[in-house]
Amino acid sequence: MTDIILPAGRSAMELALFVLLPVMVVMLSVMRLLEAKGLLDWVVARLAPLVKPFGLSGLGVFAALQISFVGFAAPIATMAMMEQRGASDRHLAAVLALVFAMAQANASLPLGALGLDVGLVLGFSVIGGLTAAGAAYHLFGRGLSCAAVVSDDRLSHQGAEGAKGVLDVINRSGAEAFRITIGAIPLLVLALVVVTALRQTGVVDGLTRISAPVLGQLGIDPVLVLPTFTKYLGGATAMMAVMDELLRHGLITVELLNKAAGFLVHPFDLPGVAILISAGPRVAAVWKPAAAGAGLGIAVRTLGHVLFG
Repeated sequence: MTDIILPAGRSAMELALFVLLPVMVVMLSVMRLLEAKGLLDWVVARLAPLVKPFGLSGLGVFAALQISFVGFAAPIATMAMMEQRGASDRHLAAVLALVFAMAQANASLPLGALGLDVGLVLGFSVIGGLTAAGAAYHLFGRGLSCAAVVSDDRLSHQGAEGAKGVLDVINRSGAEAFRITIGAIPLLVLALVVVTALRQTGVVDGLTRISAPVLGQLGIDPVLVLPTFTKYLGGATAMMAVMDELLRHGLITVELLNKAAGFLVHPFDLPGVAILISAGPRVAAVWKPAAAGAGLGIAVRTLGHVLFG
């Protein structure tokens, strides 16, 4: 037990403190400063008409920016606000599908330090997210209510006037990034402990041997069994820790990481779904059409990365 727990804990702490924390501090500070200066509102206002055919509003655009540059938990507040302001169930399903299908910053940006092509990931993330939102709004959620009473489609936020205001924003962003990082450590440690135990007891090797013929016929490298298994049970952050270990030991290549990013870097997994639907009861009620739309969006992303990754 000790031989499993201590190395897994050490790897989780190194990943959290030396990869995840610096990236999150910088990106959160930039996002919060742009938000405080009103630049994000300006971007949202101009993008809102473009995404309206996909069932998204200004707040939907903001949710996409949050998951892309802050983290998968960031859109929770936005979806909760949409629910409180009376957004229709159909619009909620579209936004939830968008968030499910897009690449979250807390995994994509740190993986960029390990060789992931972040620009390519963000590009296909937008395509997959819009596909998911459109499918949830027009296809899988067409039976949901369209009734909406939205009084305001903007997010309220604190300004950053003067040097002190800018410093306050940076300090708050740093504290928020620290909370996100510290909150991820228990899941990272537990996921790595479980994965290490499964690997040492031969479970992962057994799954790999069983699935190897089928995966070989599909042109999929069996080495992806472990990170995929980890991702869908423990989340993208736990998958990132496993991928880091595989890269360090030369068991996986950067090229394969980029080809697999379409179906590995998104919050549509067991912990991600559980956390995101906590935004509100109406958000939780539309998870099925949102999940169906997200599945289509992730399939589009996967195809894009296989062809161009």
